[in-house]
Amino acid sequence: MDERLTVYDDKMKKAVEFLQADFATIRAGRANPHILDKIKVDYYGTPTPIQSVGNITVPEARMIVIAPWEKTLIKEIEKAILTSDIGINPTNDGSVIRLVFPELTEDRRKELVKDIKKKGEDNKVVIRNARRDGNDAFKKLSKGEISEDEIKTLEDQLQKMTDKYIKEVDALVDAKSKEVMTI
Repeated sequence: MDERLTVYDDKMKKAVEFLQADFATIRAGRANPHILDKIKVDYYGTPTPIQSVGNITVPEARMIVIAPWEKTLIKEIEKAILTSDIGINPTNDGSVIRLVFPELTEDRRKELVKDIKKKGEDNKVVIRNARRDGNDAFKKLSKGEISEDEIKTLEDQLQKMTDKYIKEVDALVDAKSKEVMTI
């Protein structure tokens, strides 16, 4: 690959990776420990990821259990989950915290699919913006540095790269939509 294209390839790749990480946090009726990835606990004055202060397990399809390494953190973890936007109330028995995921209603599933498609479209815009930036940069090169044919070749390669990443985004959106709609 031409080194002039690698910058745009990286931007597009990062956009797809961001979308994958974003989709991992979407609740699909099943317990997914990645839903806790963005939640931070106040650990002696330092915001710390939940994964760093306890053991997270999924004993059942719709339950996550968090066993903090220090029992004194139970209240802090509970507070962090309550103030987050995951929409689940934690229950604790003094030694572990349980998050029970309710079944999603049909309306909620459709709402989630709409949200997934919107995130996919936003991601495609990021990819297309990278293509536009590339094409603009290639046109600026034309002032005698490289031939018109080379510019055309670079633009064609950039378009193929864009198409590849757009297909990846579509595949991710389809897979996540199916997962959410599966009961």
